[in-house]
Amino acid sequence: MTSEEGGANLRRALDAVDLAYTAPPRACRLAKLALAAAGDDPEPVAVAERALGMAHTALGDLATGERYLLAAVGTAEAAGLAVRAAEARGSLAYLRSLTGRFDDALTQLDRAAPALHGSSRARLRMLRALVLTEAGRFDEAAAGYGDALAVLRRSGGDAVLEADIRNNRSLVHVHRRDWRAAEEDLGRAEAAYTASGYLGKNATVHHNRGLAAVARGDLPAALAAFDEAAEQYRDSGRDPGLLPIERAEALLSALLVQDARQAAELAVERFAGQRNAVDLVQARLLLARAALLDGDIEVAGEQAERARRSAIGQRRPGWAALAGYLALRARWEGGHRGEAVIRAGRRSAAALLRAGWVVEALDARLIVARTALEAGRVAVARRELAHPAFAHRGRPAEQQARAWHARALLRLSEGDRAGAETAILAGIRVLERFRAGLGATELRVHAAGHAGELARLGLRLAMESGDPEAVLTWLERWRAGALMLRPARPVADAELGRQLAELRQVVAGLGAAAEGGGDPAVLLRRQKALESAIRRRSHRVNGDLGARIGALDSAAGLRAALGPGALVEYVAADGELHAVVVRADSVRLHRLGAVAEIEQALTALRFGLRRLAYGTTTALPAGPGLVEHQAAVLDRWLVEPLRPDLGDGPLIIVPTGALHAMPWAVLPSCAGRPVSVTPSAALWLRAGTAAAGSTGGRVFAAGPGLPHSVAEVVTLASRYRGAQRFTGRNATVAAVTAALDGAELAHIAAHGRFRADNPLFSALQLVDGPLTVYDLERLPRPPKHVILSACESGLSVVRPGDELLGLAAALLAMGATSLIASVVPVPDKASHALMLRLHNHLRGGATPATALAMARRDFRNTDPATKAAASGFLCYGAG
Repeated sequence: MTSEEGGANLRRALDAVDLAYTAPPRACRLAKLALAAAGDDPEPVAVAERALGMAHTALGDLATGERYLLAAVGTAEAAGLAVRAAEARGSLAYLRSLTGRFDDALTQLDRAAPALHGSSRARLRMLRALVLTEAGRFDEAAAGYGDALAVLRRSGGDAVLEADIRNNRSLVHVHRRDWRAAEEDLGRAEAAYTASGYLGKNATVHHNRGLAAVARGDLPAALAAFDEAAEQYRDSGRDPGLLPIERAEALLSALLVQDARQAAELAVERFAGQRNAVDLVQARLLLARAALLDGDIEVAGEQAERARRSAIGQRRPGWAALAGYLALRARWEGGHRGEAVIRAGRRSAAALLRAGWVVEALDARLIVARTALEAGRVAVARRELAHPAFAHRGRPAEQQARAWHARALLRLSEGDRAGAETAILAGIRVLERFRAGLGATELRVHAAGHAGELARLGLRLAMESGDPEAVLTWLERWRAGALMLRPARPVADAELGRQLAELRQVVAGLGAAAEGGGDPAVLLRRQKALESAIRRRSHRVNGDLGARIGALDSAAGLRAALGPGALVEYVAADGELHAVVVRADSVRLHRLGAVAEIEQALTALRFGLRRLAYGTTTALPAGPGLVEHQAAVLDRWLVEPLRPDLGDGPLIIVPTGALHAMPWAVLPSCAGRPVSVTPSAALWLRAGTAAAGSTGGRVFAAGPGLPHSVAEVVTLASRYRGAQRFTGRNATVAAVTAALDGAELAHIAAHGRFRADNPLFSALQLVDGPLTVYDLERLPRPPKHVILSACESGLSVVRPGDELLGLAAALLAMGATSLIASVVPVPDKASHALMLRLHNHLRGGATPATALAMARRDFRNTDPATKAAASGFLCYGAG
C-alpha cells in the first residue's frame, strides 16, 4: 500500500469516528472498509476499531463496543501509538460511564493523560470533568473544568475548545444553583462560537440554557430555549442528541401530556432510525409514561416492554426495573388481575428496590396487594402491605403517602373502615403539605397523582356510606386541588428558589442512581431534609398555603355562604353520575344516570350550537330542533331530578369531566336564573370571601381580525370613567398585561385559541402576538372581574382529579373573583350585541352571574343564532 493510499484509509477511519454517534450504521461500514484495507498498518486499524466500538455503543450493543475499544487500545499500545491509545481510552471511559462504572471511566482517563499534551490534554481534562458531572461529583467537576481551562491557556489557547469547556461547565453551575455563573459561561461560549464561525455549536448553548431554565422552574423559558436549539441543530445539520427527550420530560413535568407524548414519539422515531439503542431505551420509557397519563394503555405497555427487553440486553438493570414497573402499571390500569399480575408485581417490586426506585417499588407492592384483595386473597395482601419498605417515619413525602395507603388497605382488610379513612386522610395531608409547600407545578404534579388515588379510595368509602356530607368532603379533597395554589413560576425568594432547584436535581439524581446501580440512601435523606426546609421557608415567604388546600373541612362554612342559592357538585363513580346538592339548610346526594349517555348527549348539543352559531347547513337535523331536544334530554338527567332541592335562587355548579364544557344556560331548568360555574366548592368559597372591595381600574382591549372588536371596546370604555383602552397598535401583550395587574374589571375582545393539546398555551390574540396563560401567571395581582368575549375562551382540559388547565382555570387559580367566557364558538356579531347588554346590567349594579342571566333574557325572542351565542357564555367563580 502506498503512503497516499494509507493516508486515504486513515482518513476513512477518522471519518468513521466522526460519524460514530450520529450515524452509527454508516460509521460501521466505513470502519470495516478501513480495517479490510489496512493490512499491517496499525494506525488505521486502531482508529477503525475505535470507530466500531463507538458505533456499537451508540447502537446499544455495549458488550461488542467494549470489545472493539479494548482491541483499539491494545493495537495502539502494541504499535507505540500512545496518542491513539489515549483517544481509545477516552471513548472507553464514555462507554463505562453509560452503565454507571464511573470509577472505571476515570481510571481510563487517568491512564490516557500522560500521552496527551497541549490542547489534547485540555480536552481530556474536559472529558474527565464530564464523567464527574455524570457521577454527581459536581465540586470535583468544577475543579476539573477549571484545570482544563488552565492547561489550555498554558498551551497557547484555542477559542473553540475554551467555548466547549465553558459550555459543558455551565451545567455544573446549574447543578450548584449558580445561575449567574452558568449564564456567563454560556454567553462567552456563544460569543466564541459565533466569532469563530462555528454557528452550529450555538445549538448546544441554547440546549444548555433550556436545561438551566428547567432547573430554575421556568418552563416557558426552557421551551423557548429548547425550540431555538432544535432550530439551530436543524440548520447546522447536527444531531440534537438528547434534546427531544429532555424537551419531552420538561413538558411531562408540567402535565402537558399531549405535547410530551408527541415529543417522545419523535424521539423514539429518531433513535430507532439511527439504530441508537442506548438512547432509544430512555425515549421508550418516556413515551410509556406519557401514554399512561394519556390513558393509552396499549401503547404504554408495548413501549415499556420493548424498553425492558433492550435494557436487559444492554445490562442496564436500573432501566430494566423501571420499564418492568411501567409495563406492570399498564397491565393493572388496563384491567388485568389475577395470579399473573401478583407474580409480576412481586418481581417488579424486588427489582425496583434493588435498583433504587423506592417509590415505584412501593407502588408495585400496592398493585400486588390490591390485586390480591380483589381476589379475596387477604393473607397475600397483608404480607405485601406489612413489608418493611412501607415504614413511613423519616421518609420523603411520596413514600410516606404510600405507607399510609398501605395502612389504609390493611385496615380495610381487617374490617376497620374508620381506621382506613384515618390513614387515607393522613396520606392525603402529607401530600397536601408537600404540594402546598413546593409552589412549583412540575414538582406538585408528582404528588397529585397519588393524592388522587388516596382520595378516590376515601370517596368510595363515603359513597358506600351514603353520607352526603362525607361525599362532599372527600370530593373537595380530590377535586382541583392544584388550583388552590399559585401557578408555577420561578419564585422571587432567592433561597426558596435555590432549595426548589436542588430538590428537582435530587429527584433527578435518584433516577440516575437507579440507572447506574448507585445507593439512593444519601439522596433520599437529602430529599426529606429539603422538603422540610422548603415547607418552612414557603410558609414564611408565602403564608400558610396549606390552609388553602382542603379549605372545605365540612359543609357548614359553605352552607352559611350560600344564602338563597344552591350548589351542585357532580361526581362520576363506576360509570354513573351522582350529584351532591348543598343548600343553607341541607346536603343531599342523588344518583343521576350513565356517564356515557350524558357525554353523548353533550357532544350532540355542542354540535347543534356550533351549527346554529355559524349557520352550517347539512343533511343532519335542523339546528334549533337538535339543540332543544338535546338540551331537554340533558336537563332531565342533570337538573330536573334535583329541582326539589334547588329552590329559585342562584345556582353554583361544580362540574366533572366532560361537563366542564357544558353550556349550562341552554338547559331549560337554568334559563333565566344566575348560574356560576366553579372547579370546586372550596375555590368558590375562597373567591366569594375575597369578593369585597375594589382593587383598581377598568381595562378594555381589542385584538386584531374581529370586525366588531374595536367598536365594542371603544363603546364600552366610554361608559366607564378613567377606563384604559387598548386598540390597534397599542393593544400589545406587554401593555395589556401591565394594565391587567390588579384591575377591578378587564374586558378583552380578541380571537381566542384554546389548545387542548397544550392548554397552558391557550391564548388571546393581540396585535403583536398571543396573550397566553403564562403571561397571565406573571401578574402579581389578578384582575378581579374578567370578561372574555372570544370563542371558547372558557374551555379547560380536565386532568385526573378534575385538575383544569386553560385561561379560565388560570385566572381563577390566581385569585380572580369572576370570569365570563364562552365554552362554544361564538360569532363576533352575536357576541358584540350580548356584551353591550351585559355591561348595561353590570353598570346597573348586578353581579356578573345575574348580569349575564339578564343579558340572555334580553335575547329570548331573537334569532336562534344569537340565542345560541348567548347561551354559550358562562360565569365562572363567585358570580
